[in-house]
Amino acid sequence: MAYVISEDCVACGTCIDECPVGAISEGDIYSINPDECTECGTCADACPSGAISQG
Repeated sequence: MAYVISEDCVACGTCIDECPVGAISEGDIYSINPDECTECGTCADACPSGAISQG
């Protein structure tokens, strides 16, 4: 199951640089494209606000 970003996201940008497949998009709250996510978990490990989890 793909990772998702919750409303706890502070749009810091840390996760975008960590995603190896470019599945994360910027916004007020960032989002992860479930069709591109490879479920590696790198973004969740990098998120300083703990806003990313497996959906």
